[in-house]
Amino acid sequence: MKPETLAIHASNLIKNATGDVTPPINLSTTFFRDEDGGYPGGHMYSRVSNPNRSALENTLAKLEYGEDAAAFASGNNCGMSLFQALKPGSHIIAPDDMYWGIKKQLLTIFNDTLKFDFVDQTDLDLINSSIKPNTKLIWIETPSNPLLKVTDIEEIGKIAKANNITLACDSTFASPILQNPILLGADIVMHSSTKYLGGHSDILGGILVTAKKDELWERIKNIQQTGGAVPSPFDCFLLCRSIKTLAYRMKGHCENGKLVAQYLVNHPKVEAVFFPGLETHPQHEIAKKQMKDFGGMMSFLVKGNVEETNKVVNKVKLFAQATSLGGVESLIEHRYSIEGPDSKTPKNLLRISVGLEHVDDIIADLEQALG
Repeated sequence: MKPETLAIHASNLIKNATGDVTPPINLSTTFFRDEDGGYPGGHMYSRVSNPNRSALENTLAKLEYGEDAAAFASGNNCGMSLFQALKPGSHIIAPDDMYWGIKKQLLTIFNDTLKFDFVDQTDLDLINSSIKPNTKLIWIETPSNPLLKVTDIEEIGKIAKANNITLACDSTFASPILQNPILLGADIVMHSSTKYLGGHSDILGGILVTAKKDELWERIKNIQQTGGAVPSPFDCFLLCRSIKTLAYRMKGHCENGKLVAQYLVNHPKVEAVFFPGLETHPQHEIAKKQMKDFGGMMSFLVKGNVEETNKVVNKVKLFAQATSLGGVESLIEHRYSIEGPDSKTPKNLLRISVGLEHVDDIIADLEQALG
């Protein structure tokens, strides 16, 4: 089935006596055993599995063409669980332009147990030269946050396989509708389901999808089920409900994103625009090769200093000045002030998540703010 169809039907796993077309929310934390001590319903305890979570994991495994999926209580916990599953002393090659929350985990939580290098992953020679005997994971993020760099998944996949290294891809900015890293050679795909999968800025969650159930994946599943950082049945229900419209929401984000990017490119008060759909983007051809469309995420540099940049972000009326992305509403954020003094993000950079409002209204708001 095509992604639009899978998104609607893959979560409809629950069959019961009342014949619900929409699967109900199953709030039970524990499940009946039969006379032989087994679990006829397939579930024992909701930390280990739950009907709503199983429906969510089945949906994402199918949408990402993987063998299995593991849902977590947040996107950050996806990274945490994967890093925990690595053996102490393992080396990770991570992107220099990396979501700060996952990067902070490496720098402040795993700094004593894991080794890591942050490199420009658009340079394949640099990735090759960064491989060490103990390199066990290449973590890529494409498009990246916040500079929208595009990493060639297929080429890095070849490097990873030639060196027996796991390749994990944070594909949050793309969603499974626009990009399928497993089909390009990745071993594991991550999404912050808080973002496009949820799509309404009201669910916190994360998901990992694996190409195959190998030893590393079994360790990740053990961390999920034993550690217990899992989403609630209600959150899983809401995510399944939201994913049913994901393909059509993404079409709107993509259409609006292209028009907003073109507007910003031509604005005299904008120094540069980072959006993979622009032909001037340095990795535009790679994005065309591995993405079906370019999404609704972009960043731009305001001509001027940080004070002038803050004036722009404080003048918007339709945009919400808020952290996060991928919701139906347009969001704008000054990333440097979020990431702190150690941030490498330019001080005059604004990141925007283009929503599903009418594009004329989105552009009018940017026009008055920039003006």
